Amino acid sequence: MMAVPTVTAGAMPRRYGPRYRWVVLAVGVGAQGSFAAMFSGIPVTGVSMRAGYHLSTGALGLVLACLGLGVAVSDIVWGLLTDRFGDRRVLLTGLTSTGVLLVMMATAVTPADGAGTVLLAVCLTIAGALGGSVNGASGRAVMTWFGEGERGFAMSVRQTAIPAGGAVGVALLPWLAQVYGFRAVYAVPAAFCLLAAAATWRWLHEPTPQPPVPPTTTTGPPVLPAPTTAPSAPMPGPSAPVPGPSAPVAESAVQRSPLRRWDVWRLALAGALLTVPQFAVLTFTAIFLHDVKGAGAALAGLTVLIAQLGGGAARIWTGRRTDRAEDSGGARRTCLRRIGVLAGIAMAGAAVLTDAPTPLTVTALALGGLLANAWHGVAYTEIAAMSGAGRAGTALGLIGTTLFAMAFLTPLLIPVVLAHASWAAVWGLAAAASLAAVPLAPAALRAR
Repeated sequence: MMAVPTVTAGAMPRRYGPRYRWVVLAVGVGAQGSFAAMFSGIPVTGVSMRAGYHLSTGALGLVLACLGLGVAVSDIVWGLLTDRFGDRRVLLTGLTSTGVLLVMMATAVTPADGAGTVLLAVCLTIAGALGGSVNGASGRAVMTWFGEGERGFAMSVRQTAIPAGGAVGVALLPWLAQVYGFRAVYAVPAAFCLLAAAATWRWLHEPTPQPPVPPTTTTGPPVLPAPTTAPSAPMPGPSAPVPGPSAPVAESAVQRSPLRRWDVWRLALAGALLTVPQFAVLTFTAIFLHDVKGAGAALAGLTVLIAQLGGGAARIWTGRRTDRAEDSGGARRTCLRRIGVLAGIAMAGAAVLTDAPTPLTVTALALGGLLANAWHGVAYTEIAAMSGAGRAGTALGLIGTTLFAMAFLTPLLIPVVLAHASWAAVWGLAAAASLAAVPLAPAALRAR
């Protein structure tokens, strides 16, 4: 049984005004970025990891996929725990335990310590499982502090921490592996996670509850309500929510668990399909350009960098744009479906241009990767809004599970496709997955 804190007589809890939401957003960005630096940075050390741990290429792929597997099997659990115990406790637990695990890996799971494939795979799976706590918990904090007119932008900023933090890890960890070895590779992300945990402890708090408005009393005779023939409608404005996809008229849909709602599952599965082109470009662009085009690592790095940073900027732009729409929920759904179409067209172009001059192929891959990175903010915002703030952790955990499950499967599937077909088939598969997400994603409700 968890102890309930008590407030002594005369003691007033600290109050946090509306402007404090930007502090909460900054904490969420830091938490998400610290995990992304580990999640994206460690796989890029693959060349050093293969040589240092004496792994085969197949064993390396399995080991690196364990990070995504860990997130996939834990995200829903973290979401349920977030709804039960709050984002602050879950973030503190997840970030601190991830940092401690990485410290242990820096001291005992390096090539110098004689660590083998099984131990490395187990540790990376646990690291993914613990670090996955940031996905639902930091998102729920944003949903709690920001209103409907700002949630798309705020969630997109939080989601942009993934490519931004990933870029830090991609730039830093391979250099650390070559110069200082894997003790530094694990120690630096550990420091990031522990610093994010300290920031969470210091600055992440629940918003101050609004006191109930006492009933007004009068000394005169009671005022009888005027007779009406129909219920009066609320005046339009920010305090009168418009019924729509993210503000349902019936409360029963919001009260039901997101795990029991097909529309929530549709959105989560559509996001999983859009993850295929994202991770196809992220994980195999360098191999494709090296084997087919004879290009060096610099061109591959530039291609992925354009996709990552351009996709991050697109997340913020789509979040702000959908917030400004009259029906923001419908705008988010429409935006998601349009991105699916455009990403599918771009990846189909990459398939057609596989044997074309390198600049054309690279342009198509960079554009497809950018679009495949652009939808996360609106999707995460919409699935949380559909479920309500009280169930946001579970909904965000669900979409995180489907996304990271596909992030685990995509690098395992592509070599199979290559063994039986070609690179054009790989990019064509990414295009087909993106286009298949369009009819699966929930459509905007039509006004009646």
